[in-house]
Amino acid sequence: MPWWGWIAVGALLLTAEMGVVDADFYLVFLGVSALLVGLVGLAGADFPVWAQWLLFAAVSVVSLVFFRRRVYGMLRRSARPLAENLVGEVAVARERIEPGATGAAQLRGTRWTARNDGPAPIEAGGRARVERAEGLTLHVRSDA
Repeated sequence: MPWWGWIAVGALLLTAEMGVVDADFYLVFLGVSALLVGLVGLAGADFPVWAQWLLFAAVSVVSLVFFRRRVYGMLRRSARPLAENLVGEVAVARERIEPGATGAAQLRGTRWTARNDGPAPIEAGGRARVERAEGLTLHVRSDA
């Protein structure tokens, strides 16, 4: 395969991982491996096709085994969980929510399911402080 073919395949794999498919960062390393094989060809190395594929496979396996977990872990660690981002925020009840009941609340321009964990009802239009998030349900208390 010509050097530009490897670069095109690498670019497609990187684009697929970043924009279309969530493959848990596997396609990134395959894409980088294809780009490296393309760059080797661009530098003037004239390997037969089987050697190009062997180089691609070797770089892919080595990078996946030794680097994927570390790089993916560093990237995932930097993203805070949704619950941490919402705790302490103030939501507005869209309807009256009795203690222990669920209802609708507005937070950051989005409608959420809110569970009133407090002892007092939250009136429609009332403010409620988020104590925790469990999936797509906010656990709130009256902020009055």
